[in-house]
Amino acid sequence: MIGFLQHLIDALALGSIYALTALGIGLLFGILRLINFAHGDLITVGAYALIVPAADVTARLMIGSWTPAAVVVAISMIVVVAALLTDAAVFRPLRTASPPTLMIASFAVSYIIQNGILMFYGARPKAVDFWSGANVQITIGALRVPLLQLITLAVTLVLMAALTVFLRRTPQGVQMRAAAEDFRMAQYLGVRGNVVIGLAFAISGVLAAAVSMLYITQSGSLTFQMGVPLALFAFVAVVIGGMGSLAGAVAGGFLLGFIVTMLQAYLPPDLRAFRDAFAFAFVILVLLVRPSGLLPSRTTVERV
Repeated sequence: MIGFLQHLIDALALGSIYALTALGIGLLFGILRLINFAHGDLITVGAYALIVPAADVTARLMIGSWTPAAVVVAISMIVVVAALLTDAAVFRPLRTASPPTLMIASFAVSYIIQNGILMFYGARPKAVDFWSGANVQITIGALRVPLLQLITLAVTLVLMAALTVFLRRTPQGVQMRAAAEDFRMAQYLGVRGNVVIGLAFAISGVLAAAVSMLYITQSGSLTFQMGVPLALFAFVAVVIGGMGSLAGAVAGGFLLGFIVTMLQAYLPPDLRAFRDAFAFAFVILVLLVRPSGLLPSRTTVERV
């Protein structure tokens, strides 16, 4: 039982990362019908913004002796600006384009960001000592839990609660929900489409910044494609939970984290290399039973 609880905590921590990433993807899909595969590269931007451009394997932090609050604000602002720039330069001119066109554009943005990072930082992976004090272990009864896992779960819960309050209690949040229900009708009723979409990009940037800082603290290394696997798993989480449903994106993220962690823990050693294959096979089974996802959105209105 202790071993299972230990693995369950690991699953919650991994699921938190997937859930935050899936929220950023699901938020844009709900309003713009955009599957933004460049969201993972925004996570990479947030991580690389922490270090000084150099070819060294061991990276030097740009933040120096900044307070944690200053680091969070600075990285969040950088990623938000990057997200807004992608909207202004690429997605705004394609407002009336079809969802497949928007998705292809997001792939193009992803490759542009990756190659920009290669130009400034090089292709070599870099070791980063960022908030290493959070990697200590604490004892809870018979459990030994890394403090970072508790921080990750707490940050995820706080951000999800803040987003829920924003969407339900603020005028801008209500406008975003209306745009997600029926974008064209919301515009007829006075909702400014570009403002709402820009706000969605900004919020997705904040979520990406949070993931980048949590993930780099855990992994301690940087690569120019580090956000791509996260975006892939987050997209799968969105599909499992139900396209257009933020609650479904969160549920899918935690479920996927649980599946991946338990497979890693309980598969025979010679089969662990095929963990992801088993995980995606389970995803297929879930979708065969629930093709619309676990918590599908109430609306099927497509923006055209």
